[in-house]
Amino acid sequence: MFVGIFGLLIGSFLNVVIFRVPAGRSIVFPASSCGACGATIRPWDNIPVLSWLLLRGRCRMCRTWISARYPLVEFGTAAFFAIVAWWTVTASPSKGVFAETLLIITPFLFLAAVSVALAMIDLDTHTLPNRIVLPAYLVAALLLTAAGLFIGEPGRLLAAAIGGMSLFTAYLLMALCYPSGMGLGDVKLAGLLGLYLGWLGWAPLIVGAFAAFLLGGIFALLLLVTGRADRKSGIPFGPWMLVGAWLGIFYGEQVATGYLSLFGLA
Repeated sequence: MFVGIFGLLIGSFLNVVIFRVPAGRSIVFPASSCGACGATIRPWDNIPVLSWLLLRGRCRMCRTWISARYPLVEFGTAAFFAIVAWWTVTASPSKGVFAETLLIITPFLFLAAVSVALAMIDLDTHTLPNRIVLPAYLVAALLLTAAGLFIGEPGRLLAAAIGGMSLFTAYLLMALCYPSGMGLGDVKLAGLLGLYLGWLGWAPLIVGAFAAFLLGGIFALLLLVTGRADRKSGIPFGPWMLVGAWLGIFYGEQVATGYLSLFGLA
């Protein structure tokens, strides 16, 4: 319950990030305002989801329509946070230990927030801003290090470093070989996701990396078949990298075990 409410608040902040970061604006100042009339949004009109519903999706001052994407981002972030909390409690190596669970959930909630912001920005602008990706490396490294040391598994830190370097290098090679199909933003995001996947283990790393290309390829093929895109269309890959990574996080071990069992190796 608490994590979901916290997710609503973070989702409200992410709406600001999604709108302002691509424009090169500060995410702190000035205060949120109506894009049509410029009126400052009052605190009681800025309650996640609820204010939008009470105002019937319109600005209190000028009655201009406010996109439904704002409450959807807020609600989606809350649901995402709740799912991450559930996964941490049920699948982490520290079941039932509050301090350890808190240390493990924190870096993954951070990744969830970064994922929402980057996915939406990439869909809007086909970019993955350095202002988000690069600082996320430092925050992720600190949080994952604290979690690994506290649960008594320092080996996870080396695995995280290997995972980050592996995905970064693989994407960099693809970007150099096929620059029109892979951007440097994807390369930098790959390194960040590799840290998390490597920290969890080799199965999540492999599944998470492979799932991105599988899902992205299927989506691109559907667009081509339905005529909504052609071979020259730019299709953002960042969202699929993020979805693939989260599939690796949540289901990497199960998918790897199921695949190996087909060949009698598990």
